[in-house]
Amino acid sequence: MRNKLLLIFITLLMLSSCVGTGSKGVFGTGVSIALDPRSLGTQIDDSIMQKNLVTRLTLLDKNYFLSVNAKVLDGRIFLTGKVDNPEEKLQITKSAWETAGVRSVKNDIKIKEEFDFKSSAKDLLITSQLRTALILNKNIKSVNYNIDTYKKKIFIYGIARNSDEKKEVIDEAKQILDVKDVVSSILLVEDLRIQKD
Repeated sequence: MRNKLLLIFITLLMLSSCVGTGSKGVFGTGVSIALDPRSLGTQIDDSIMQKNLVTRLTLLDKNYFLSVNAKVLDGRIFLTGKVDNPEEKLQITKSAWETAGVRSVKNDIKIKEEFDFKSSAKDLLITSQLRTALILNKNIKSVNYNIDTYKKKIFIYGIARNSDEKKEVIDEAKQILDVKDVVSSILLVEDLRIQKD
């Protein structure tokens, strides 16, 4: 009973922190919604969709709160993380497709293997190097991108202002030492359903 009350409290806390209440956007704390190329309505829709999905996944299994990452951009859901077996991956994909307003689901969730500190540290280093490279590159609006790394494979989510910026982000990722692959889920501003004026 106590765990259920705690889960309900966490869910309500997550739902009460929607985008319109401050300068938090889908891309994280402190990122101004003014920098996001999506319309305010789309940002709010995406934020609500993401919070609904996270809540539903947490109700399925409270471990998903930490082990599964869900990002929503323009109604498109991107999933990463680790689960114990293929059935869980399938169940999470099904839950994502059942989310109201979803346009597509890309599932890059991996099946867990034995924890490897060295591999995890290397993934963290790769993510940090790419984040720094994007910040230092004047042709890239780095706040528009999220980065996850798993087993030296980089997953990039975000919105590029144009195809040149998208190419530059991918090129920066490929230049990092020891990267095995780059999976790009980058949308172009022109591909968004509704854009800012």
